[in-house]
Amino acid sequence: MRTGLIAKKLGMSRLFKEDGTHVPVTVLHVDDVQVVDVRTQERDGYVAVQLGMGNAKVKNVTKPNRGHFARVKVEPKKTVREFRVADDATLEVGAVLSASHFVVGQKVDVTGTSKGKGFAGAMKRWNFAGLEASHGVSISHRSHGSTGNRQDPGKTFKNKKMAGHLGDERVTTLNLEIAAVDPEKNLIMIRGSVPGAKNGVVLIRDAIKKARHSDAPYPAAVKAEA
Repeated sequence: MRTGLIAKKLGMSRLFKEDGTHVPVTVLHVDDVQVVDVRTQERDGYVAVQLGMGNAKVKNVTKPNRGHFARVKVEPKKTVREFRVADDATLEVGAVLSASHFVVGQKVDVTGTSKGKGFAGAMKRWNFAGLEASHGVSISHRSHGSTGNRQDPGKTFKNKKMAGHLGDERVTTLNLEIAAVDPEKNLIMIRGSVPGAKNGVVLIRDAIKKARHSDAPYPAAVKAEA
């Protein structure tokens, strides 16, 4: 198991094939993703690689994080995430990862924060059918209906599907395909849509339900070392 990448979602576009058909893609920018720390079994109890993306102004970084980045001699980063890795897939602190970490045709899992929709009714939030349009129903056409029984159990159970806040939660989409990679511009294009809004941060990992692509570099595609 190797590390993933942190990327910023730029938006959607399309690629044209040789036969003229087009493929909708989401464009992701791998912005100076650098190894900022390594977790070890002896010291931390697990093995992982901590990555940072995008250089941050020092004045916007908390004092504990300033000390963390100063200790490893790495520029402060805007976004920091950890990826669990195998014992033989750790990387040197300061290594900069390339977009060529993933290859065309590879299956990946993408994690992001979905768009917030605010307070939504049961029909939009849970795809409920709603009540009848006529036959005695008035005003309550889009309501969710009954939420429980009578004196027994005398309550509404937890996790009952009702109206409430929709979106703005962590979502992972599995088995998406890498459509194109541009290492020079640090761009990765994934077929279809990925969770989140434009400029949102997403995490890209090797697909957990598929075998890793034979051409994917192991343990990682390192562009340079600081």
